[in-house]
Amino acid sequence: MDADPDGRMICELSNWTGKAYRIPRGKVKNCADRQELKSTAVYLLFGKAESSTTKPKVYIGEAENVYGRLVQHVAEKEFWNESVVFISKDENLNKAHIKYLESRLFEIATLTARYELQNSNTPTRSSISESDQSELEEFIEYIKMLINTMGFKVFEPFIKDSLVASVNSENLYIKSTKGANACGKRVADGFVIFKGTIITNDIVPSLSKGFKALRDELIENKLINEVNGKLEFMSDYLFSSPSSAAAVVLGRNANGLMEWKDNQGKELKAIEAQEIQQT
Repeated sequence: MDADPDGRMICELSNWTGKAYRIPRGKVKNCADRQELKSTAVYLLFGKAESSTTKPKVYIGEAENVYGRLVQHVAEKEFWNESVVFISKDENLNKAHIKYLESRLFEIATLTARYELQNSNTPTRSSISESDQSELEEFIEYIKMLINTMGFKVFEPFIKDSLVASVNSENLYIKSTKGANACGKRVADGFVIFKGTIITNDIVPSLSKGFKALRDELIENKLINEVNGKLEFMSDYLFSSPSSAAAVVLGRNANGLMEWKDNQGKELKAIEAQEIQQT
């Protein structure tokens, strides 16, 4: 909209009645002449993570005049730097519809747990007809597709399949004589270590400062906690690479391609080499 890749964007999909606006905080004032943004909408406010172990932030809301609400949030909420607004092109979203959308999006974001929700209260869900509910669930699927394409994975679970972690053939493991017992999986944006993973209690002096700081911060923020004398992950956690995950688990510098192995003992390096050959 501004001939600027960091400016405002309009996003649409064929055969969808919705439309998305991506509006940076500093560009909200430029939207005063956009009449379609003075209609009912559901919206999200996004803020950056404050450290490597904290989550990015999101606020999910609804408004009957979304431009006016964004102006209000500029004045009252400091954490966010980008917003994404979803409206209906045929103006068929009413107050009950956007309340339903707000509640469902909040519910999905809570389940995926990728972002720290900034809503002070859980949105109430309006009562709507079965046919309206069906249409809005389809609307939500388009929202999820677009928001993910924009780079905000707020509705994207770490693990897309529904298989139990302990029996998934794609899972990778680390077990060491020092007590580490880890389970994880490669994902599109890094490497996820599963809740319940046990890491070594001690670290070696040669552990890189960056990995030591990451490990210490995970413990300080209670993402890793002591349980029965062992250090255990309290939830799934996304690392940038298999090596950073392995270093935290083992308490030493580690090559994740060599340390992570499948349930047959095959190293990740060999697994990836085989995958390339098969293509």
